[in-house]
Amino acid sequence: MSNHIMNTYARLPVTFEKGDGATLQDSEGKTYLDAISGIAVTSLGHAHPFISEAICKQSQQLIHTSNLYNIKNQQLLADRLTELSGMEQVFFGNSGAEANEAAIKIAKKFGNQQNITNPTIIVMENSFHGRTMATLSATGNSKVHEGFQPLVGGFTHVPFDNVPAVEALSDNSDIVAILVEPIQGEGGVHVPQKGYLTALRKICDANNWLLMIDEIQTGMGRTGQWFAFQHENITPDVLTLAKALGNGVPIGACIANNNATDVLVPGNHGTTFGGNPLACAAGLAVIEVLKTHNFIPAVAKKGELLLNQFRSTLEGQAGVVAIRGMGYMIGIQIDRPCGELIKTALDKGLLINVTRGDTVRLLPSFVMSQEQTDQLVTKLSQMIIDFLNQ
Repeated sequence: MSNHIMNTYARLPVTFEKGDGATLQDSEGKTYLDAISGIAVTSLGHAHPFISEAICKQSQQLIHTSNLYNIKNQQLLADRLTELSGMEQVFFGNSGAEANEAAIKIAKKFGNQQNITNPTIIVMENSFHGRTMATLSATGNSKVHEGFQPLVGGFTHVPFDNVPAVEALSDNSDIVAILVEPIQGEGGVHVPQKGYLTALRKICDANNWLLMIDEIQTGMGRTGQWFAFQHENITPDVLTLAKALGNGVPIGACIANNNATDVLVPGNHGTTFGGNPLACAAGLAVIEVLKTHNFIPAVAKKGELLLNQFRSTLEGQAGVVAIRGMGYMIGIQIDRPCGELIKTALDKGLLINVTRGDTVRLLPSFVMSQEQTDQLVTKLSQMIIDFLNQ
């Protein structure tokens, strides 16, 4: 391992060199079942032939020109995303943090246009929105903040899935928007009560606030709909996407609607690489595969079955606090720190993640077979039981 890589990750002792569907192969030739999908990125698996072909073909034609010029693939991908979301305008960046930065800037300018001198965004405790200075300030996790004070101002945190806490701020004339994850992923896969987003939509409408939904992790089919907000009959003013949009090729998108459209004008925001022909070719290919193979309804059905499989093997087990999730986004919370399970699983050829210290997070690829799914449930359930009984 190189000593010249900045020490920003506690990396596991493995190097992957090849992927195929829901599996990865390391430099020693060992095969692993990937149940984390690069943190909800490779939803269509590794080395998907259609996506690989699209990337290869585009790379031979044109990779980059810059946003000084029109980009055909960017225009096509914007058309697809607005059609799928029912929204209006798209800004393309390179990551989820950049998409959320764009959303924050829209909210700030929206407030300034109304002569609000301290535009403030309501954000949730236990949330995660990125690691730039603005997005980590929006994040509701004190550990992420440590060492980076003073934070960027203009955010006020309230408990997640608590409508009265938001309503209580209705008299605050500085509030301009709400930024919320429909399911808290990094926060431990917390699914709010049904109707939560609908209630937030109504509050925003009543107060002329923007409803901004961070679907970096939940978007592109992960919850069994194209976007998690579609489980409720609402549309946000701002939607942010990344991760699975490129199936591994870096791309982010900030989509605007209603009062959020036309807020940013030339000179307000920009990106060198965002929305280049290569990244957008990958995004177009992802949407084509998801549509053609009808993956998203299957994720809704198979995700519920997977959740029930874990409940049947682990519910009632002493030490298991909760098993929750939606679609292919599952969290298994236990009553003690369980980070060591990551290494245990790695040794057994299984890739998982632990978030918040006590919650095993699973983000399987949509191409995982039933045999692989059964293998995941059997292996992981036994590992958790053994860990709790040691």
